[in-house]
Amino acid sequence: MEKRTARLTLLIDPRKKEIFEEICAAQDLTPSQVVRKLIRQYVIDNAGERELPDWLKASAKAD
Repeated sequence: MEKRTARLTLLIDPRKKEIFEEICAAQDLTPSQVVRKLIRQYVIDNAGERELPDWLKASAKAD
């Protein structure tokens, strides 16, 4: 699994952020958990010929 973390800052419409946070709370997930899952899946789906780390390949099979 990842050993370090990095911060990603993005701008989003306040209303979309509010709705997103409400949906996350309803599913007992944090917004960070959901964004990490979205990014992980995007990387897996679009990696092309790149060799993915084993921990990322394993999470692709688990999802």
